[in-house]
Amino acid sequence: MISKNIARTLTAAALLAALALTGCSAPQASSAPSSAAGTSTASASATPSPSATSGPFGGFSSAAEACTKISEQATGATLLPLSAAQGKTAELEQFKTELAETAERVPDSLKADFANLKEVAVAGVTDQTVFSSGKLQAAMAPVTTWIATNCK
Repeated sequence: MISKNIARTLTAAALLAALALTGCSAPQASSAPSSAAGTSTASASATPSPSATSGPFGGFSSAAEACTKISEQATGATLLPLSAAQGKTAELEQFKTELAETAERVPDSLKADFANLKEVAVAGVTDQTVFSSGKLQAAMAPVTTWIATNCK
């Protein structure tokens, strides 16, 4: 029974990851890799920004950066329970922190939907019914739509 739930979770996560990533174009060649193991995310909130999320890219400097980070974090949110199930506590806490930081930086038009995805994904760490009930898929849908619309 548990292996069927894990298999369903993996299948759902893979499907959601594929959907999220298909709407996001590759970063431009001139952009620096922004997700090198999250090394700069700890200082992201300390960087002064007059209007962190009011611009078209939120707290990101370009559409490519916004699309890449939002897509990565949304996909990773679907994998939180797997990290918890594997006992990767440090990785889990690091990803929760990065997810919260990204939620603060997303454009205003996505802020409520991304915050909802974050809450649902974090709840899924302790409540596996988040996946079987479709709550995670429902929370992911508006984020995936935003990515498909804004990341061409």
